[in-house]
Amino acid sequence: MPHIATCDLCDAHKQDTTGGFRVLPPVFRDFGAVHRFSGPVSTVKCFEDNTLVKAAVDSPGEGRVLVVDGGASLRRALLGGNLGAAASRNGWAGVVIDGCVRDLAELALCQTGIRALAPVPLPTEKRQEGQRDVAVQIQGVWVRPGDWLYADEDGIVVASAPLHG
Repeated sequence: MPHIATCDLCDAHKQDTTGGFRVLPPVFRDFGAVHRFSGPVSTVKCFEDNTLVKAAVDSPGEGRVLVVDGGASLRRALLGGNLGAAASRNGWAGVVIDGCVRDLAELALCQTGIRALAPVPLPTEKRQEGQRDVAVQIQGVWVRPGDWLYADEDGIVVASAPLHG
């Protein structure tokens, strides 16, 4: 799919009052080898437990973007080198985490987009908790399964339907 610049999308949809076009706050850092990515959204909601993140990236990504509501925790990493490699291997276009990652040198080699708040070396506990494919709030912005996410060097936007430049 050809890249559609987030700035161009914002120019085209800046008057949107329906709530169908949203911009995520500029708090996400880029950790993967792919800096521009887009696709339909799949979601995980979890807190300091990456059981469902692992299950998601171990499944076929089919060009989707996994959006993880990690409650903005800065205490434990929800994605590391092994899961980043699984996301890349299984065809995920990207992973956006409202939380932390680890194994930065390994993530930098992953051929998938990876955005998160910060790095932290501590892994999660495995309590088998969380929810998959539910509406989540990422930094105060609603993201729903089936939405479309577009990310590039300028930021991240989310839309209720696929957008064209």
